[in-house]
Amino acid sequence: MSYEENESRPPLEVPKEAISDEALRGIIENFIQREGTDYGREEVAFETKFNQIRKQIDKGDVKIVFDPNTETVGLMNTRDWQKLQKS
Repeated sequence: MSYEENESRPPLEVPKEAISDEALRGIIENFIQREGTDYGREEVAFETKFNQIRKQIDKGDVKIVFDPNTETVGLMNTRDWQKLQKS
């Protein structure tokens, strides 16, 4: 399948084994900082958030995704990833 210069291309899943631990840490840290995730009434420590996301990646609940249109890497939950694959 070829794509025209201005045509949007679908994101690609990146296996966690394909990136270094250091790169994965950077992706997770960036996600936490960018998302400003609301954890309810009590503040959750950064390292706790990091560990929760890392476990979700390890279990397969969160995917590492490369967007070729913006040339960025991010995280996406499996449910949203599956919806994207169907569209």
